[in-house]
Amino acid sequence: MNNIWIRRILILIIALLLSGNLWSQTNEQRALEAKRTRLQKEISDINRLLFAEKKQRGNVLEQIEVLDRKMNVRQQLIRVTNQQANLLNRQINTNIRSITKLRDDLEALKEDYANMIRKSYQNKGQNSHIMFLLSSQNFFQIYKRMQYMKQYTAHRKQQGLEIHEKTEELTNLNLELTSQRKDKQKLIAENRRARNRMLTEVKAQKELLKSIRQNESKYADAMKEKKREARRIDEQIERLIKSAIAASNRNSGSSGSSNRFTLTPEASIISTNFSSNKGKLIWPVEKGVKRQGYGVYKDAVYPGIKHQSNGVIIATDQGAKARAVFEGEVIAILAVPGGNKGVQIKHGNFISTYYNLQELFVKKGDKVAAKEELGTINTNRFNGLTQLKFYLYRDATRLNPEEWIYRL
Repeated sequence: MNNIWIRRILILIIALLLSGNLWSQTNEQRALEAKRTRLQKEISDINRLLFAEKKQRGNVLEQIEVLDRKMNVRQQLIRVTNQQANLLNRQINTNIRSITKLRDDLEALKEDYANMIRKSYQNKGQNSHIMFLLSSQNFFQIYKRMQYMKQYTAHRKQQGLEIHEKTEELTNLNLELTSQRKDKQKLIAENRRARNRMLTEVKAQKELLKSIRQNESKYADAMKEKKREARRIDEQIERLIKSAIAASNRNSGSSGSSNRFTLTPEASIISTNFSSNKGKLIWPVEKGVKRQGYGVYKDAVYPGIKHQSNGVIIATDQGAKARAVFEGEVIAILAVPGGNKGVQIKHGNFISTYYNLQELFVKKGDKVAAKEELGTINTNRFNGLTQLKFYLYRDATRLNPEEWIYRL
């Protein structure tokens, strides 16, 4: 009986360890699946917003940048899919080992049970059971021995059934995981084919760039104009911010720094709430895809040349509206000469800016709520792209919006 109880305890420990391990792997699988779904949606958005058929005749440089972005997302998707397949392989191998162990235990129990039946049959003629009972010292001991014999037999049967059921359960799980692994392997193969197609497209686009490189002066002039436009926007944004800081501090009777707001108690609460939502702020559009990130990036034609982006560019659907990422007050309306319009919103001592708007729904001094629509985003008539330029500041200090907006 001691060996039996030791074996039962070992089986229970193994089952607990396996269930904990499978639970952990299941959570990891869910997280990977959620990430894979998000990457697939991003690829779908890139195709929908930046690769429409009517835009194929657009700016070659824009197409190259978009292809690079799409390739990067595709590679992330392939890595996630590979991780899912590897996780499934580990789960299958773990279950195979568990099944083998349980089968060995089951065979040992069957053999023990068979030996018990054989011995019982061999000793039947000798009335061993009766003698075992008659050798009892009293009726209470006879009763206890009878109960022991019944419980022992029932225990053996029950233990065998439980292990057999567990084996069937793990076998079914193994079949399911094997099927899932095949599905993931198919997806990996599809992703690899898609990546090869993407490499072919990039190669074709780079062939078109040869004509651009043959006329470097024209490209250089275009880049200079692009930088001048970006600089005009950046300068106006920062000028308006400093002007708003100065005006706010004058109204509050403060003679503090011209680069920092002197906050009222109400503004301090808004600022604290905004700060506590870092990484959780809503997108400034209802749906879209990041077109250009924050910071330094390589030139599409000459990778040795670096450019600086002080905000992020988000591509969205034609007719889409810009929306406030948090509650606040409109402190300025941008109007860049030769460009489009923009809105600046103050959130305590944080300022969000929404540029490339065609039609505005708000004016200076308006109080706005999170998700409130600010204006219609302009659609470029030459390339058909609808893009919002979004900037974020704390006082007069530039911030990376990608660190503040949820999954930007």
